[in-house]
Amino acid sequence: MLLSAEGMNTKVSAFCNAVARTVKGKDEIIQLAVVALIAEGHLLIEDVPGVGKTTLGHAMARALSCNFHRIQFTSDLLPSDVLGISVFNPKSNDFEFKPGPIFSNIVLADEINRTTPKTQSALLEAMNENQVTIESCTFQLPRPFMVLATQNPAEHHGTYPLPESQLDRFLMKIEVGYPDATAEKEILKRYTNGNHKSVVDPVLSPADVMALQEDSRKVHIDEAIVDYMLQIVNSTRRHPEIELGVSPRGTVALFRSVQALALVNGRNYALPDDVKRLVPCVFAHRLLIARSGAKIRTDAQAILQRILDEAAVPA
Repeated sequence: MLLSAEGMNTKVSAFCNAVARTVKGKDEIIQLAVVALIAEGHLLIEDVPGVGKTTLGHAMARALSCNFHRIQFTSDLLPSDVLGISVFNPKSNDFEFKPGPIFSNIVLADEINRTTPKTQSALLEAMNENQVTIESCTFQLPRPFMVLATQNPAEHHGTYPLPESQLDRFLMKIEVGYPDATAEKEILKRYTNGNHKSVVDPVLSPADVMALQEDSRKVHIDEAIVDYMLQIVNSTRRHPEIELGVSPRGTVALFRSVQALALVNGRNYALPDDVKRLVPCVFAHRLLIARSGAKIRTDAQAILQRILDEAAVPA
C-alpha cells in the first residue's frame, strides 16, 4: 500500500533537510539524488574539483542509518581492494574470504575515473546484479545497495574515461555546479565559526529505504506516458548526431526514475512533466555523440532538449 503524501513528504523532507544542512543551495540536486536512491539506482556526480561532489555523497550516506564505506579511487587501486580477497588461514588450513568495502549499503566511490579500467570494471556486476563473483563463488550484497560515484570531467589530467558499459549502469548523472552567492556566504560562515565539518544525523533506516523503493514500484504510469517515453528513446536511436542511442536498460531507468519522482512529490501517478525533468540526467551520459570534443556533454544535453521539444506530449 502506498504511503500517504503527508507520510511520504515527512520522510523525504527529513532526509533532504539533513543533507541540505551540509550541501547549501542545492535543493534540486538533492531531490534528484533521493530519486536515484528510491528508484534503486546508482548515482554519478560529475563536476570540476571543489564544488561539493564528495560532500554531497558523504552527506547522503550519513543521512542514512546504513553501512557506509568510502573508497578513494587512485591509479594504483586494485579490484581486490574493492571486492575483497581470499586469505589463507593456517589454523583452519583453508582460505577465508575477507569482504572488501563494496559489501556496504552505501558505497562512495570517490573520483572513480582516476583508477584504471580494470578496477572500474570490478564494479559492473555489483551495480547490475547486487552481487559479486570471486574465484567462482558468488556473494550477495546487502540491501539496500547504492553506489554514489564522483568524478572530474574527462578532459582533466589524470582521469580515465568510464566505458559506455559502466556509464549505462548509473541510473543518472548529475552536476553540482557552483553555489550561488547566498549559499557560498553560508559556507564561509561555517569557517568563520570554526565549525565547517557539519554533522549529518541519520534520518532513514534500511527498512525505510526499502519501503520507499517498494512503494515507488506501485506508482501508476499511464500507457500514453509510456508511449511518450518510448518515442523519446527511439528518437535517440535514429538521431543523425547520435552514434549510440539509449539502451533498454536506459528505458527502464527512466521508467523507475519517473515512478520515484512521482512518489517524492506525493503522487501515486506520473505526469509528462516528470519525464521531461528526468530525461537529461537519465539519458545524457548514455549517448555516444557522433562528434567528439570538449563540449560533448553540452552537445548531448542540447540534442535531448531538441528531441523533447519535438516529441508529442500526451494530453
